[in-house]
Amino acid sequence: MMDGIAYIKLILALIVTSASVWMFIEVIRRRLAYLSFGVPVSWSRMKRPRLARVSKEVLLHKRLLNDVKSGVLHLFYFYGFIMLQLGAIDIMLQGLLEVPLIPWPSLYAVFIWSQEWIVVLVLLAVLLGAFRRYGERLKRLKRGAKPSIVYWFIGSLMLSVLLTLSFERLLHEQQLAERYSPFSSLLANGLEAAGVVVGSTAATVGYEVCWWLHLVILLSFLIYVPQSKHFHLIVAPINLWLRRDEPTGKLATLDLEDEQAESFGVGHIHQFNQKQLLDLYACVECGRCTEVCPAAATGKLLSPMHMIVKLRDHLTEQGAALTSKSPWLPKGIWEHPPHGIGDYRVGAHVMKTEDVRVENMTDLRTRDGAAGVDSGIATGGGNASDHQSPYCTDISLTMKKQAAGWTWNAQQPIGDLQLIGDVMTEEELWSCTTCRNCEEQCPVGNEHVDKIVDMRRHLVLMEGSLPSDAQRALQNIERQSNPWGISRSQRADWIADCYERTGIKVKTMKECEADQQAPELLLWAGSMASFDNRSRKLLYDLIRLLDHAEISFAVLGLEEKSSGDTARRIGNEMLFQELAQQNIETITHYGVKRIVTPCPHTYHTFKKEYADLGMPQHIEVLHHAELLDQLIAEKRLIPQFPVSEQITLHDSCYLGRYNDIYDAPRRILSSIPGVQLVEMKRSRDNAMCCGAGGGMMWMEEHSGTRVNYARTQQALDTNASVISTACPYCLTMMEDGVKALLEHENILTRDFAELLATSVLGDGTMPSGVHTIKSEERGANREGE
Repeated sequence: MMDGIAYIKLILALIVTSASVWMFIEVIRRRLAYLSFGVPVSWSRMKRPRLARVSKEVLLHKRLLNDVKSGVLHLFYFYGFIMLQLGAIDIMLQGLLEVPLIPWPSLYAVFIWSQEWIVVLVLLAVLLGAFRRYGERLKRLKRGAKPSIVYWFIGSLMLSVLLTLSFERLLHEQQLAERYSPFSSLLANGLEAAGVVVGSTAATVGYEVCWWLHLVILLSFLIYVPQSKHFHLIVAPINLWLRRDEPTGKLATLDLEDEQAESFGVGHIHQFNQKQLLDLYACVECGRCTEVCPAAATGKLLSPMHMIVKLRDHLTEQGAALTSKSPWLPKGIWEHPPHGIGDYRVGAHVMKTEDVRVENMTDLRTRDGAAGVDSGIATGGGNASDHQSPYCTDISLTMKKQAAGWTWNAQQPIGDLQLIGDVMTEEELWSCTTCRNCEEQCPVGNEHVDKIVDMRRHLVLMEGSLPSDAQRALQNIERQSNPWGISRSQRADWIADCYERTGIKVKTMKECEADQQAPELLLWAGSMASFDNRSRKLLYDLIRLLDHAEISFAVLGLEEKSSGDTARRIGNEMLFQELAQQNIETITHYGVKRIVTPCPHTYHTFKKEYADLGMPQHIEVLHHAELLDQLIAEKRLIPQFPVSEQITLHDSCYLGRYNDIYDAPRRILSSIPGVQLVEMKRSRDNAMCCGAGGGMMWMEEHSGTRVNYARTQQALDTNASVISTACPYCLTMMEDGVKALLEHENILTRDFAELLATSVLGDGTMPSGVHTIKSEERGANREGE
């Protein structure tokens, strides 16, 4: 039976536990209240496919294991945390009721053995985690007191378990074999050697102190979790479960005819929808998104991780002001009992950039003793690369800018803060290439790009604020349906030029309609191939391949307009919808069933985003990689002439990460005799962006290294003789990079369709001369371009 002291201990334990659980629930409730201010969304989801995906992400750590070291450490944290909850229950039962969790001695002995080993392994994981942060000094990880708290929590919790078990052996003279309690026995023997007698008062006091210490640490951690980045323990599985069902990378379509809409885009934190706000509390601040971000890697201000953290801090402060309840407990109770009601309208975090003083990229590289850092996960997590090129990627400058800029201002009225300007700067928003590598690497399912585009939409549609070169591109698209502002009457001039160069007469859909012909394929040339001389060469080779394969196709000619991708990514949703509706009307007028395009941006927009505006579902949209791959498989195109080159392939973001097409271009290149395919360190789903997406093709980069230079350097590091691409934008950016980085060497940049045409059609098929590439001819070919 329990004596008076045991009853008091039980009552105190219940009071402390109840208060802690109440604070834990209250903190979560308050943060849910902050989320409720966002735009409502439908939370209904299909369960079966989501269960499989969430299981892979949560239970198997699929994305976390992209970085093997961090992933394995997290596996120990994750499963150790789950399994040690049983040990915590056992310690509580033993301390309060002297009842073991498992009544069968033999099974209980195995349970204790497993618990002690788990404790030690978690302790080792904590030490290794701290070493990665402070020893290896991974550039993507924050350092300081706040990021260190969790190490102290987990480490002290593990030690309290071992000490409690050790004193328990001394207190009760347990006869459990040492082989079942290897570590607590070792500690108990040490304590006994130090003078703690078995069954003595010292053993009793030691046990009670360690038992209460374990309980207090456990409950403190419980309260701390929802008030820190470790809220992801609860939110991340939910966030993954509720991840959007829409096609990957598809942007939401604004209802521009909504007469009740007061604004478009996001200019206030609560104009994000509730799912977007849920993302903020799921973030674990692991820095993987920033590590692969092309903007951060080239020294610009944008950091996807810091964006999420800043929005989360701002949401918490705004929510506290609106609810008049402290976001922190027990601080709120101490200041304003009993429910934390108080005035939270003064004091907030603000992004200050004008006074930030950090070293430039060169200074950082000199100090670190390396020319740069390759920031991809595939390169080892952001440590110094082996070479000394000035175009290596390094996130250090961005990390320092963000750390120095995001500061607490105790005098800042929360109501006066502007989301765009005081929290997210325009410089950050206009640095994003929308490559989605941040989302691809995020282990908790956060989506960064749509948030940036939503804020861009507010700037463009509501404030008319955007970079002058982006504004010029949009005006040109609106007036002439191309970013250069070339007269729309010249859009079909390439057809005559194609005939002169290839002898192939390309017909328009209008001509086919007049001749009562129904081509099986609509070839969408796109603005790049219609107006840019370099991209025309790609288009002509594609046309030659289609003609050789006896594919009947036609183009729209003067009826073709910009796809609207540039307008949408920059933020002009109105212009995008106008262009899309006009294009859809033209496409449906001609009864088109299949569309092929060499532009991944057009491909993605047609395939995944035009449906919201009325594109018929039966229309099949193909990228030329898919079509050419099919034609090779069907033996309608047979590569026969060798192309004796070492080729590296740059993966287009909008073809790869947006549409999961990685293998088709590689199969095409591998089918060409003589080709040796070599991969860059960052390839496939971790490939670095060329810097042209998100409208950046038409905007100048005003800080840091040019993204295309950094990506070109990664291609040159393979020692390939040819850099191959699958996108006109990428082709231009990589070719410009080669010209800038190499003065005397001659490295070719080619779309894989050009290489395939060389192999299928051989020499003498183009009036301009030889097509089969040979090393000694590179100089002449470069001059000919």
